[in-house]
Amino acid sequence: MSMWKRHKEEDEVYTPKAAPAPPTTADLTKEGIPMSTIPARTFGPEVPRGGALIGKSVVIKGEVLSREDLTVDGEVEGTVELQEHRLTVGPNGKLKANVKAREIVVHGTIHGNLDVTDRIDIRKDAKLVGDIRTARVVIEDGAYMKGNIDIVKTEVPKPAAPAPRPPAAPAPAPAPPVATVDPGKR
Repeated sequence: MSMWKRHKEEDEVYTPKAAPAPPTTADLTKEGIPMSTIPARTFGPEVPRGGALIGKSVVIKGEVLSREDLTVDGEVEGTVELQEHRLTVGPNGKLKANVKAREIVVHGTIHGNLDVTDRIDIRKDAKLVGDIRTARVVIEDGAYMKGNIDIVKTEVPKPAAPAPRPPAAPAPAPAPPVATVDPGKR
């Protein structure tokens, strides 16, 4: 064969084959290979499970409504509403907003009024300027807070008390003695 002659295989177009799929748990179990107990490594900032994150390079002006827990490490100006969820303001977080939430944990800065149905936790490096309306509040030593705090008592359903019984009717007073005259004796 000379170097000028081609082989039939060289004339075919090269088509890459798909990479095999990684083995599944069932495949590993069949082979008797133990699964690693080391959790998979995640990259980026840690977000609480089931929550959303506004990163430190994000700036939002307007209304933020969330149906899940929210961590703010960026800047928000406007209103923030998380009716039945938790708001965490990270150390880089800056809010110029009125906030409604079930629970708030503050590590950063908030300028605005807060309406919290359950609890607010103001950590040592936090700065909060505004009025707070909540059922419970925790302010760590070193935190800065300027404003009013209105503690609202949560209404706990009282156990059903037995129905009050009507007062018992007083026993009739004994009749005063009546002098009777025996007609036969006079």
